[in-house]
Amino acid sequence: MQITPGIMKPHLVKAATTALLLLFLVFNGSLPAWSASYKNGSGDPSGLYRIDPDHTSVTFTVGHAGVATAVGRFDTISGHYRLDPGKTDVVINIATKSIDTNHPMRDKDLRGPDFFDAKTFPTIRFASTRFKKTGKKSGLLVGKLTIHGKTRNVSFKVHEVGAADVSALPKPWGGYLTGYDAEGSVRRSDFGITTYPGMIGDKVQIYISVEGIREKK
Repeated sequence: MQITPGIMKPHLVKAATTALLLLFLVFNGSLPAWSASYKNGSGDPSGLYRIDPDHTSVTFTVGHAGVATAVGRFDTISGHYRLDPGKTDVVINIATKSIDTNHPMRDKDLRGPDFFDAKTFPTIRFASTRFKKTGKKSGLLVGKLTIHGKTRNVSFKVHEVGAADVSALPKPWGGYLTGYDAEGSVRRSDFGITTYPGMIGDKVQIYISVEGIREKK
C-alpha cells in the first residue's frame, strides 16, 4: 500500500501510517497478544491525562431542510482531563476553522461571518465545572461551552469506555490510556448563530470520543 501525501489530507495520512505501523508490530510479535484484540483494561486510572488528538473526535449532527440530518466534525482538538474522586478538570479546545462537513463550499460558509466566524473566534472551548457519577461507568459532566464569543452552560452524558496500560505501543501513543464517550446538545441560537433558521435546525447534537495519555497521577 502506497500513501501519497499530495492526495490524502495530512490527518488521514497520519492515521493510515499509524494503522500500518500497528499492524506490522502485531503481526511481527512486537506487541503482546492481547493488544491484537479489543479489551478493557484494569488498574487505577486516576491521574491527569493529555488528550490524544489522533484518537479523539468531535462530531455533530443538525437538521437540514426539515427532511434530513447533516453531519460534520472538527479535525483539530487539544486539551486535558482529570476525573479523580473529588476533582473535575476537563478542558477541550477546538480549532473553529477545522470544521469539516465533507463539502468545501459549505465549510467555507461555516467558517465565515454568517456562522462560526473563525477569524474572529478561532477557538471553541469547553471547561468543566462539575462531574456527577450516575453509574459505575457513567456520569454527567457539566461545564461552560464557548462558541462564537458566547459562553453557555452545557451538560454531557459521559460513558467510560476503558482504561489500560499499553506501554508497548510506540511513542507518542503508548502509556496508560483511558477513553470516554460523551453526548450532549445545544441550540445554535444561544450562541448567536441564527443564519437560515428555516433551512438549518436550531438544535445541534454533539458527540465527543476522547482518548487520553496519562501524564501524572
